[in-house]
Amino acid sequence: MKSEDNRNLILAIALSVIVMVGWNYWFGVPKLDQQRQQAQQTQSAQGQSSVVPQNGNAQPGVLQPPAAGQPTAPPSAIPAGVTITREAALALSTRVAIETPVLKGSIALTGARIDDLSLVKYHETVDPKSPNIVLFAPQGAPGAYYADFGWVAAAGQSITLPGPQTLWQASTQTLKPGAPVTLSWDNGQGLVFSRKIEIDDKYLFTVTDSVKNNGTAPIALSPYGRVSRHGTPTTLGFYVLHEGPLGYLDSALQEPSFDEIKKAKIKSFAKNEGGWLGITEKYWAAAIIPDQKKNFQAAFGANGNDPVYEAAAIGEAVALAPGASLDSQTRLFAGAKEVHTINAYGDNLGVKNFDLMIDWGRLYFITKPLFIVMDWVYKLVGNFGVTILIVTVLIKLAFFPLANKSYASMAKMKAVQPEMLRIRDQFADDKMKQQQAMMELYKKEKINPMAGCLPVLVQIPVFFALYKVLFVTIEMRHAPFFGWIKDLAAPDPTNLFNLFGLLPFTPPSMLHLGIWPIIMGVTMWVQMKMNPEPTDPIQKTMFAWMPVIFTFMLGSFPAGLVIYWAWNNTLSVLQQYAIMRKMGTKVELWDNLKATFKKG
Repeated sequence: MKSEDNRNLILAIALSVIVMVGWNYWFGVPKLDQQRQQAQQTQSAQGQSSVVPQNGNAQPGVLQPPAAGQPTAPPSAIPAGVTITREAALALSTRVAIETPVLKGSIALTGARIDDLSLVKYHETVDPKSPNIVLFAPQGAPGAYYADFGWVAAAGQSITLPGPQTLWQASTQTLKPGAPVTLSWDNGQGLVFSRKIEIDDKYLFTVTDSVKNNGTAPIALSPYGRVSRHGTPTTLGFYVLHEGPLGYLDSALQEPSFDEIKKAKIKSFAKNEGGWLGITEKYWAAAIIPDQKKNFQAAFGANGNDPVYEAAAIGEAVALAPGASLDSQTRLFAGAKEVHTINAYGDNLGVKNFDLMIDWGRLYFITKPLFIVMDWVYKLVGNFGVTILIVTVLIKLAFFPLANKSYASMAKMKAVQPEMLRIRDQFADDKMKQQQAMMELYKKEKINPMAGCLPVLVQIPVFFALYKVLFVTIEMRHAPFFGWIKDLAAPDPTNLFNLFGLLPFTPPSMLHLGIWPIIMGVTMWVQMKMNPEPTDPIQKTMFAWMPVIFTFMLGSFPAGLVIYWAWNNTLSVLQQYAIMRKMGTKVELWDNLKATFKKG
């Protein structure tokens, strides 16, 4: 019987290693301070990126720097390498205010940039009085990040086009849902430009650029839209999460890192029939959505040692005869990556795979349906912690037949244990006959010796998918449970080693052990006590320490995931207990508990 026990021990350890190694490879263990803070971008402002030239003299549709000897864009009002306060940078231009139920900010009339946005519904911490999340900031301010739009002229055309220092005239002082603003500018050479900016009640800007050719010569122009971010931002750095340039281009999801773009300088996609591109963070993003019915070229680029990163799209050149007008419409998403909002934009605007703005990962086919179920339950109960408990029950019900077979097979193995011992003794010197006799016994009693592993194997991807939902969806951000759990996406804030806050010090992260991880460890320990204790001393020691090891390993995991694991263990104990009683198999739990406490 010892060889059988050793095999089971090896399988149990192997499965544990798969879970933990897989976890660290695919997900990483979030650090406590990273879960509580938003990454702040504090790099200096630099010059213009070269993905879309501002002088309007590059060949249309080709994202490249201006040729030698061609005029360049007017210099910025802020010298390169100089950083000023956000307030000072905002004051450098007359502005049109942005007011919506979820956004506040402004548009700079100098350059017509959308470069000032804060998210009204979201705060930096769980404290509702903490500052709002700032998404966009003007050039020169810490974390400069903005979107701009314009035109590129065909090669050989010397045309003055609006650039970063162009001063536009505004039709109104405030942009609101249902109340667009129209900007206008005359280049004094026969071209009159206008830009109508609309916004909905969420995070979508619709920018319609128009130009009227009052001159005597035909011209050709290509429209562009661009998101720019100054300096390399701080990211969380987890493999599970992509932060940086992102887009659906060339019929595939493109996820280059900041480092990749910085090294390559430019990564372009020649022809796209629909799609989008931008820059994403964990919960927030800004993305250009070109006209989905027209072809466009796109590129990610970086310029300088402390670069300006760009995600830019440029449309095909369109001829504009004297007396004619030209219109181009581009959309900008700038805000929180709310699942339903993202899905609605993708569906209503026909944007290809816009739902991939949210990093559902390689287990997309499990992760997104799991979120849909959780969101549906949440709308019924109003608490994501309770939702996790209910969804865990639903998962157990889905795997109920498989788990029942597994526990029934384990119960049968215990029932035939005397016969297994007899076979082992009978064929002690002939391992081949011993194995054959064991297999015949399994076949006769309809026992699957591997059945105990199947529920664990099946639930590993569900476990990963649940973590992904907790980690990447903004709906889980700052979602409370009961009591001390104020954010299910962050680790349990309590800690055994400072007596749960009674002692005035913060233990190191490796000693972070909250109440819920301890509860999880207890449920795991009870689950292991359901079965007879191994007679082999090595096995006994391993099984005794496994709950402790798992408890410390889960100490820094999101509280929602630990709650799921603890509740799942509890349901498994109840299910196994009921099946063993039904099968007439002795439940070892009570005897094992008595023996443990007697030893204590």
